[in-house]
Amino acid sequence: MYRFAISAVINILLLVTTSSASATYLKVTAEKGDGVYSLLRKYKLADEYCNIQQFYKINNLSANAHLFSGEKYYIPVLIYDYNGRSIRSTIGNDDWDLAVSIQKYNEAMQSQGQRSHSYQASKQLWVPFSSLYCNKSVPKEFVTDDKKASDTKVASQKLENIPIAETNINKIEAEKVETPEEKSAPPTKRTYEVDKLFGKAYEKIEVVDRSLKDKVFYIVSGHGGPDPGTMCETCPSTLCEDEYAYDVALRLARNLRQHGAVVEIIIQDEDDGIRDDLYLKCDRDERCNGQKLPYNQKRRLEQRVAHINALYLKHKKAGYKDHAVIALHVDAAGKGTRKDVFFYHHEKSSRGKELAHNIHDTFKSKYDRFQKGRGYKGTIRTRGLYMINYTNPPIVYIELANIKNPQDQKRILLNTNRQALANWIFQGVIK
Repeated sequence: MYRFAISAVINILLLVTTSSASATYLKVTAEKGDGVYSLLRKYKLADEYCNIQQFYKINNLSANAHLFSGEKYYIPVLIYDYNGRSIRSTIGNDDWDLAVSIQKYNEAMQSQGQRSHSYQASKQLWVPFSSLYCNKSVPKEFVTDDKKASDTKVASQKLENIPIAETNINKIEAEKVETPEEKSAPPTKRTYEVDKLFGKAYEKIEVVDRSLKDKVFYIVSGHGGPDPGTMCETCPSTLCEDEYAYDVALRLARNLRQHGAVVEIIIQDEDDGIRDDLYLKCDRDERCNGQKLPYNQKRRLEQRVAHINALYLKHKKAGYKDHAVIALHVDAAGKGTRKDVFFYHHEKSSRGKELAHNIHDTFKSKYDRFQKGRGYKGTIRTRGLYMINYTNPPIVYIELANIKNPQDQKRILLNTNRQALANWIFQGVIK
């Protein structure tokens, strides 16, 4: 028995040694202005939180550590000695799709100039840490089967979710361009803010960093007050556009606040907060700048545009130069028409166009990853809507779903999906 135990220990040690010797981490030099997020983004690693975690671990850095220009850091890319036969035999994994994704990754790194030679020529295969060691299965809380659908009063429809890896947005580090003084400063202690507008469950906001401290966002959800927007009155419970757009707006605003942004929430409902219910109760008590929303549609639009422009002038005078309006709506089309998240911007706004494309690209990459083969068909185009034409800061106008379509409804019904929408918009905004 003793000899057997010794033999088992030796075998385990040999296995660990062989495994660790088969690959090493890639070491790169940080350039001026690089933060952790921006450095990892150069190597297509920033979308996976486990890559960010591993970066801190292999470099023995604290979560608030700054990077120094000219210094070398390990990044979560494993370098394998390519055996000249196949990627699968090189890494000891027979998964064909995994091998194809690794091949594409190496080709992308070469085309972007991050590596000078192909893995075949150099005999060095680059494998992102997340490809092998991150749990990529859809979390259970994002999978809703027919039984659970029945429990939530939508028994006839299987819920389609938008699963995401980063459900806790405070784990995502936004890019920060640091001054020499900031780089040499000791890590700052995390702070918390309290804002009751987000509701009791979400009012405590952890400020993870100040990477967005020079940016101002004006978050405006569509309709409200006497105008619920588009509705689904044939659903098990009436769905009102303004309620779902407002919930996503609050979640997005909270994400931005966690990274130090100045956030102006244009339409507010003091007794709603962020809600995790499937069906959000329709009401008429939304306010703009503390005032009731007019019955007349044009006056309602004039009210919120005037409020945005006044705040914009205030923040501009205070020295802020980076401003963006994010308008959130839910579309109405035929019941049989599916609508992926789509975008409008002003035809002459380069910044508005850039925002739309950045968020669109983020959604496309998420769909490619989490719903392979489905395809993402969200569109971007210009449109002469009142909000787009008359707000002074750059604006991106986002339609989240078709409220009439039974499949699209699932994108806004589940609170996890509403959080996913907010998270993905956030990630597109900070690109």
